[in-house]
Amino acid sequence: MKPNLRPARPDFSSGPCAKRPGWTPELLKDAAVGRSHRSKLGKKKIVEVIDRTRGLLGIPADYRVGIVPASDTGAVEMALWSLLGARPVDMLAWESFGEGWVTDVAKQLKLKDARVLKAPYGRIADLSQVDWTHDVVFTWNGTTSGVKVPDGEWIAADRQGLAICDATSAVFAMDLPWPKLDVVTWSWQKVMGGEGAHGMLVLSPRAIQRLESYTPTWPLPKIFRLTSGGKFAEAIFKGDTINTPSLLCIEDAIDGLRWGESIGGLPALIARSQGNLEVLEQFVAERPWLSFLAADKAIRSNTSVCLSITAPWFAALAADKQAAAAKRMADLLEGEKAGYDVGAYRDAPPGLRIWCGATVERSDLQVLLPWLDWAYAEIEREFGQKAA
Repeated sequence: MKPNLRPARPDFSSGPCAKRPGWTPELLKDAAVGRSHRSKLGKKKIVEVIDRTRGLLGIPADYRVGIVPASDTGAVEMALWSLLGARPVDMLAWESFGEGWVTDVAKQLKLKDARVLKAPYGRIADLSQVDWTHDVVFTWNGTTSGVKVPDGEWIAADRQGLAICDATSAVFAMDLPWPKLDVVTWSWQKVMGGEGAHGMLVLSPRAIQRLESYTPTWPLPKIFRLTSGGKFAEAIFKGDTINTPSLLCIEDAIDGLRWGESIGGLPALIARSQGNLEVLEQFVAERPWLSFLAADKAIRSNTSVCLSITAPWFAALAADKQAAAAKRMADLLEGEKAGYDVGAYRDAPPGLRIWCGATVERSDLQVLLPWLDWAYAEIEREFGQKAA
């Protein structure tokens, strides 16, 4: 039967993610709109984002934290174009975004000393094969595949290369070993539910040394430049952004960071996300027709949780019919205002993807679960006979 209750906030998108609990546009009333980002007020707010980010995440004092253009994509591209080429590079890919970085390095930068370590959706590459005399590029959490690296033990403390980490759906929800990471990137619209278009870039002293000792052979667009006259562009990491940021988005980022502080900081944010994953783990354990795309719990994401439909009738469908059935299930949930944006990513195997980051309320996930049963029953009636 169709459930009677609906989530108070049916926002389960993996990006942009749900706003923090209690958010309303009224919270942005103090935004420095209409002011220059170079004004005292504008710059003060930009620096507040940087300082609160450092404090909430426990980023080391000698690391630099900056706001950069073009979301996480822009931050990653800045790192790839500015830092790679000095050493061979290991590219780790186990989902769509990691594959995108491989494409950039192989087809755009055309680095000849690039080695690709790949794994299919739901798994990660053999981390023991990483060569730490090389630079290494990887996603901490595979947003489109529901996997994450288990920890930072595989990252060599005495590495010669740089550890370049796309952490956009991991930061604020997983414990990152900052001393083992040289470049970390993310975007506001992911785990903290901020607004889009802005990226964060964190650089270690080793990354800064690379910038000052190595000049790429290719030209760098203005928005990628992290040096000036051969010296590290320190001002970018003190509030002088490369281009004009949205001060409305800046205010929203401040609100999210303040909320994170108010509930107990990073440990509380991680606990909320883990608790949300546990809700789905209990549900999946009781459903023979459903499984996690990441079967190994040690590498299962607690943010972008990807689910596979494993019923025999579904497995018997042709690939295009599987995709249609899974899409129909997501459409049913959206049509009933029970769960928005829960379809699998377009490059991923057919299934569902449910965001479980800290801005999602556990109670909303619990109300969603009966709707999953209802929507599954609907697609079984519609597509099950075709499989037979």
